[in-house]
Amino acid sequence: MLLPIVMLGCKTVAPPEPVGPTPSERQMAWHKMEYYAFVHFNMNTFTNMEWGTGAESTNQFNPSNLDVRQWAKVAREAGMKGIVLTAKHHDGFCLWPTKTTEHSVKNSPWKNGQGDVVKELSEACNDYGLKLGLYLSPWDRNNEYYGQPEYVKIFHEQLRELLTNYGELFEIWFDGANGGSGYYGGANESRKIDSKTYYDWERTTAMIRKLQPNAVIFGDNGPDVRWVGNEEGWANATNWNIMRKDEIYPGWPRYVELRSGHEDGTHWLPAEADVSIRPGWYYHAAEDHQVKTLPHLLDIYYNAIGRNAALLLNLPVDTRGLVHEKDVEQLMALKEQIDKDFAHELSGGQNIEVSNTRGDYPDYSAKNMLDGNNDTYWATDDGVTKATITVSFEEPTEVNRIVLQEFIPLGQRIKKFTVSARVDGKWKILDEQTTVGHKRILRWETVLADKVKIDILESKGPILLSNLALYRAPKLVVEPIISRNRRGLVSLLVPDRSVDVFYTLDSSEPSMDSQKYLAPFLVEKPTTVKAIAINPENGQVSGMVVKYFDLAKNDWKLVFPISEEKDVIKLMDDNPETFWATNQKEVIIDLGRTHELNGFTYWPNQERYPFGIITHYEFLVSEDNRNWQPVAAGEFGNIVNSRIEQKVMFHATKGRYIKLRALGVDGTDPRASFAEIGVLTQDPHQE
Repeated sequence: MLLPIVMLGCKTVAPPEPVGPTPSERQMAWHKMEYYAFVHFNMNTFTNMEWGTGAESTNQFNPSNLDVRQWAKVAREAGMKGIVLTAKHHDGFCLWPTKTTEHSVKNSPWKNGQGDVVKELSEACNDYGLKLGLYLSPWDRNNEYYGQPEYVKIFHEQLRELLTNYGELFEIWFDGANGGSGYYGGANESRKIDSKTYYDWERTTAMIRKLQPNAVIFGDNGPDVRWVGNEEGWANATNWNIMRKDEIYPGWPRYVELRSGHEDGTHWLPAEADVSIRPGWYYHAAEDHQVKTLPHLLDIYYNAIGRNAALLLNLPVDTRGLVHEKDVEQLMALKEQIDKDFAHELSGGQNIEVSNTRGDYPDYSAKNMLDGNNDTYWATDDGVTKATITVSFEEPTEVNRIVLQEFIPLGQRIKKFTVSARVDGKWKILDEQTTVGHKRILRWETVLADKVKIDILESKGPILLSNLALYRAPKLVVEPIISRNRRGLVSLLVPDRSVDVFYTLDSSEPSMDSQKYLAPFLVEKPTTVKAIAINPENGQVSGMVVKYFDLAKNDWKLVFPISEEKDVIKLMDDNPETFWATNQKEVIIDLGRTHELNGFTYWPNQERYPFGIITHYEFLVSEDNRNWQPVAAGEFGNIVNSRIEQKVMFHATKGRYIKLRALGVDGTDPRASFAEIGVLTQDPHQE
């Protein structure tokens, strides 16, 4: 980028000198991407695994309705700017007909071996105006030569094929997982490599630079883009685009430092925050009910893009070869809410004042922060590392968001700043933060202010800001989350505390005239709770949520197996996200007193890698813990793939003690696991 020297009469007003490392052109282009899709679709999709062993048969890859144009359409409509595809994962199966191995689509039944997923996606991305990136796993658990020099040649040839046959790529993605157990051509052994040297990274990088000069390279240590240090989609509030790169290598044990970068970094190495829309990276039907909620996705957006990182959101394409409809629903909800949050910019056309302008020259004036052009910027004089920016509204205005962007072609500078608002004539600090970088977005409770002030308190050099924008995002109106604790206290929670919640306990439809939720309330007997959220400002109403509760569990006790473990309470704490497991394969619970029972409920383990899910059961009831009456037995159909609450009804039977016996559990772990056990004293559908 050419930086002009401004002439002011006989005075020269030069731009500030760069501070520290600065981004390359390819990195600047990447910064502008901000939000794009990760697509994990490969052999693991069909084996229901996250990491395949490499021993899988190519016959297992056979999507029933593969449509990469649907992927591209979804990504485009979700506001994403590109797609990164897992062309080869650790199991070694290649989604293109590579010449380097037989373990690829060319030997699969899909399209009779004539298909090429990478080619189809490249064409779809072109049609939908998206950029394409490719993930190529260095580790290959299928290849017999892995760990030997021969494999490195194969890896480089696979890379060359991808770099030369599928058009322009914006990112090449290398995973940090390297070496371990695998099939390795039938050897079925563990192999270790030196991840710093084995793959000849210097040659790898040189090949990418030659064949795809505009593509950034992702890895723990870049060289262009770094991992953010977690797989949950967030960066630390302090996030530098620079790092001491020479200290970092694939599998670096100090990975938590990747979340913040290094203030004294030697190389421009910005963070990419990767996260899946579900618990797993690959599609598993058992996670269809665990797609991230809108509030969760919003937090990810603000804590990734809003903290100076790019967001790589994973879409686990299913066995049909489609982005699942539940994932699409949440993606579009996120897009709709982000559009609402940033629909109306408030600072444009308002008066803006700064405490210092570089050379007092218009080309560096404060108005550059409001012109919507990131190539212009406000700058301070050399030596001025503290400054104040004040936006004045013509009349008091509600505001709850700010977007700040530094002019990063000359480096990242700001180390500390505050945002304040003048409310009723008094200044109120809204937030105090550290770094800005490419983009910083802050949220706070809505205030009615006539002025907003940004105080830059510390900077590495003259301050350069290219964008300042203020917004009034609407309240987030979503269905309340209804939960009950072991004591029977019911909570109705929404992410925006200024949104009202109304509920009923008599099966009637809730409205603004219903009981308003103010605090947790007691529900100890069979009750159906119905609730809605309402925006008090405009009357916007959420969908209605309904939840049935039976007996509270405050007096329940585990009789068998006898256990001193504190975690034993987790099988009856009314929280299905916790669990307890036992080798005994059955549990006996004392309900505290005799009830007429009509059914029972069982929640399976909700962990990402569950074990001990009961597939076949027997349920018994007793009044004295000696004489037992079997009341139900059978199979929890498809419970492994659909880990939702199981409800089993039986003829009314009096009992104080219940016994759930695991006749069969999924997997090799001998224990039976219980996320939650409950009883039904009436049919919830007839309540």
